Parts: sequence; structure tokens; C-alpha cells
Amino acid sequence: MKRKGIAAVGVAAMMAGVVACGSDGGDSASKDPGERDETLTVWLMNDAQSTWPELVKDVNAQFKKKYPKVKVDIQYQQWGDKAKKLDAALGGSKFPDVVELGNTETMTYILNGALAEIDPEKYDNSDTWIQGLKDTCSYEGKLYCVPYYAGARVAIYNQEMFDKGAGVKELPKTEDELLAALDEVAAEYGDDKAFSPLYLPGRYWYAAMSYVAAYGGQIAEYDEGKGEWKATLSTPEAREGIEHFIGLVKKYNNGDRTKDEQDHANVMANEKAALIYGNGWEAGSVVEGENGNPELKGKIGTAGMPGPDGKALPSFIGGSDLAVIQKSEAKDLAEEWISLFTGEKSMEVLASKNILPNNTKQLEPLKAKPETAPIANAVPDAWFTPIAPGWTAIENQSVLENMLLDILKGTSVAEATEKADKEIDELINSEV
Repeated sequence: MKRKGIAAVGVAAMMAGVVACGSDGGDSASKDPGERDETLTVWLMNDAQSTWPELVKDVNAQFKKKYPKVKVDIQYQQWGDKAKKLDAALGGSKFPDVVELGNTETMTYILNGALAEIDPEKYDNSDTWIQGLKDTCSYEGKLYCVPYYAGARVAIYNQEMFDKGAGVKELPKTEDELLAALDEVAAEYGDDKAFSPLYLPGRYWYAAMSYVAAYGGQIAEYDEGKGEWKATLSTPEAREGIEHFIGLVKKYNNGDRTKDEQDHANVMANEKAALIYGNGWEAGSVVEGENGNPELKGKIGTAGMPGPDGKALPSFIGGSDLAVIQKSEAKDLAEEWISLFTGEKSMEVLASKNILPNNTKQLEPLKAKPETAPIANAVPDAWFTPIAPGWTAIENQSVLENMLLDILKGTSVAEATEKADKEIDELINSEV
């Protein structure tokens, strides 16, 4: 989804408090780097702690060489409660200087003046930042965050199970062929009632909306005439996509259908699923890490997820951005830390872990690498949530997840989407 004219939503008053690029850090910026003695508080999501901790350590070491007396306080956050914690922190006196934001969260914080403007010239490869990420940092020609990494969802599958169950070593290219293979895998492993040929959690709204996109639907659209967003889950296209998703959940997921996708890599690691639809890096989580299963090394593959009508399933372009908090008294330090953490060498580390870097220059080689080609090639045709002022509120209130849960409990798709549209309309244009 392309970015629409947010300016029409009427947020000028809220932006009045957003000053020009706050990069000087006050009187402290004029000090000799060796004499700076502030604490720089950085909020990163726990993905960095579990998957690329060496990058955090290396960047902090580089930063320490220039600022030996500055303490970098890395505080790892969980996605489930980060937004609420950040809102509370911003309302008080103890808040981070640097914060990682999911790319669906940024617009709310831009509009309420929480983020300082950034100068793209201070960051590596800013001229080739992935547009979908850059858009989420942009408002009225200015930037308020730095793209960190991109993500797209792909099919992650157990090659051994598909070989044994369906006689195929690679994931089928079309959905019809895939479903036929899943039926054969189900027959092979069906004695285990906890086994799911396709583990597709019922509250997995990113997946559900991918099927909506596959049928030509969308969550909401921007009305240029009225200058506002309007929910569109009740359209025939969107409803058809949701019906398709729910049908797959009911037929192939033998686990708890009321869950979200947070533990689906663990389900595959426990050999209770032959196929999941997840972020490309989750293939590594199946094998490595605290909950990984090393016995599956060499058995887990990735591929583009087949969608309806013989086409690939459109992927949500996920990812994270890094921002400097406007109230920070160490903006210059915050900018410099982010510059190191998102620099070309840092992006090389992420790329080595099959994480998509923040720029097309370093993304290009991953399109030819077997492990990353499916996810890298999914980026250009990916969809995105409405870049609207109230989107974070919609996520925080779990509107889409609750809609899917209602359908699984017996509510008709028509009734559930109508209810969801009303809830979205109440929130999506809200500026607070």
C-alpha cells in the first residue's frame, strides 16, 4: 500500500511542537568526546538480543572508543507491551533516547511530536533505503526515523516431511499443488493428533490480510475528497480473502486455532508442523537458539508462499525503524549510535543472518542467495498497513485479531467484518 496524504487528516496543530532536527544535544555536544559522561538509553526489541547480540556488542564497543565515559544502557523490550510502556515513559521523566519502533507504529509517534527529525545525510546508504520503510518515517517531506531492517513473510517448511509424505523435495509452486501435498503429508503424519500439516494460527492477522491482498482487498483506503481513511474489510474482495484464510486454518491447523503466530517457530521446532508462514529469519529460529531443534539442521527450507489463482501470496513488508526521542538531551549521541547500528557494516551482519538490510544496495545480492531469495524477492510486491494516525490504536486494541477470533467462534465473516470496519473507522483517523 502506498503512502497517502496524511496532511489532509488535520494534524498540523500536533506537529507544531516538533522542532527542526534536534541534533546538537545542547551544551554537552560541544564537549570533547572523551569528556562526555551522559547515559544513553536505547530501547531495542528482544529480536536483537536473541538473534544478533554480537552486533549490539560490537556497535557499543565502537561507540565506547569515541565516548569512553558515556554509558549505553540497552533495554530489551517485548513487542506485546512495548507500546504501552513507551507511552507511559514519554509521559514521565524517564524515557529512552533511542527507541526501536515497528514500522506500523511510527506515524502515531511522528504525529504526536514524540520523535526528533533526522538528517538522512548522516546515515549510510540513505539514498537507497527500502521505500516501504522510508515511507513509514516520512511526514511532509521530513524524516523522523531511520530504517533498521526489512522483513517479508515466506513459507518455512520441513523438507524431510514433504519428501516422506508427498514425495516432493521442494515446496510446490502453486496453491493447488501445495494443498494436495499437504493432504498427503497429513495422511503420513496423521496418527499424531497434535500434528498440523500447515500450522496457521487463527489470530495471525498478518497472514489473514495477505489473503485479503491476494484477492484485491485492503484494510482501509484513503478518501482524497473527504480527507480521511475508511475501513474496507466488508468489501467482497476482503471478505473472500478472509474466508480463504479461515478455511486453511480450519482444515490444516490441528493445534490451538485461537492463538497468534508468536510461537509457531517453536511448534515447527517440536516437529508438530510441516509448514508455517513466517518471517524469513524464523527459519533459523526453528533450528537454533533457546527453543530451536538442532536435529532439524539442513531440513528446513524457505520458499515463496503460493497464493490463490496461481500467484504468489502477497507479503506484508514488515520491519523496524530506529528513532530519536524529541525530549532527549543527548540527541547527537543518539543519532551517532543509530548511525553505527544501521551502517553498512552492521547491515552486512544482518544480511549474514538472512535478515533483510535497510537498503536496496545490500538487498540485491540476497535475491540470488538460495536461503534469502524468497524473502528478498517478496519485498517489491509487498503490502503495508494504512499509514494513518490511528493505526497504532487499532493494533493496540487487537481489532483484526478479535475479528478473526470471532469468526473462528462462529460469527459469520459478513457480521465480523462489518463490526471490525466500524471499530476501525472510530480509530483510524484519530490523532491521539
